[in-house]
Amino acid sequence: MTKPPLTIHLAAPRGFCAGVDRAIKIVEMALEKWGAPVFVRHEIVHNKFVVDNLRDQGAVFVEELEDCPDDRPVIFSAHGVPKSVPAAAEARQMIYVDATCPLVSKVHIEAERHAENGLQIVMIGHAGHPETIGTMGQLPAGDVLLVETVEDVATLDVRDPGKLAYVTQTTLSIDDTADVVAALQERFPAIVGPHKEDICYATTNRQQAVKEIAPLCDALLVVGAPNSSNSKRLVEVGARAGCSYAQLVQRAGDIDWRALEGIGSLGITAGASAPEVLVNEVIDAFRDRFDVTVNLVETAQERVNFKVPRVLREEA
Repeated sequence: MTKPPLTIHLAAPRGFCAGVDRAIKIVEMALEKWGAPVFVRHEIVHNKFVVDNLRDQGAVFVEELEDCPDDRPVIFSAHGVPKSVPAAAEARQMIYVDATCPLVSKVHIEAERHAENGLQIVMIGHAGHPETIGTMGQLPAGDVLLVETVEDVATLDVRDPGKLAYVTQTTLSIDDTADVVAALQERFPAIVGPHKEDICYATTNRQQAVKEIAPLCDALLVVGAPNSSNSKRLVEVGARAGCSYAQLVQRAGDIDWRALEGIGSLGITAGASAPEVLVNEVIDAFRDRFDVTVNLVETAQERVNFKVPRVLREEA
């Protein structure tokens, strides 16, 4: 039986960013240096496949530092942690390695500098997300106010409207964030913004690539985890950019084949914590059912690379 033709528009860049790459490498190098088990506070990155793979190598994932023994190394996830976490690890004389993405650390430093200059911080982010918790935890309670939407800006209760700065989570929708920033600037004309945009290069590039392919596609699949902020944003961006069916899938087994009956073109991308092996798995699943032509749509090239912490580069 002849397979129906399908053009896959494959977004580039997609998948792992430099911060995720570095965080995974940190866990692998820690296991190599200290042996198993190595404890990791929170999922190192938001991807079940990655986490399961590291667990198989001897990583133990826990939610809180209290769940770690004093005598084994602990790694803090790429999303960043409140200041109280490394302070507690030091008080217990634990070996710890901070895998916070350097671009998240940049936001932490920014927030601290603004606070030192007497400014109250407004953070644009998602309540309960580990990155938001980590950034807000760099300063004492009350020094950072959280807004998620334009509507939140209207009800914001600040200490002094003339002494404000804003920072953002690194994985937000560029367009949504621009609307919230505009609302902040309208209500608080003196508010100070970041020296360089907080939304990271990888988030920006992946959203731009999706905007490029979405109008070409009958459907769009984003390979990523349901708790991955940047992956969920890619689905939203695709839907807004003109793709009537945009869905998040963790892997090929999650594809809803009924919903894709009769399609002639498909967009595929992956969130910043999704490995390329899962993208290939999805493409192979389509090759089983369709006569596939892959069209690579590249909107940017990424050559960013982050060093791992010195403690892992030193000889044991």
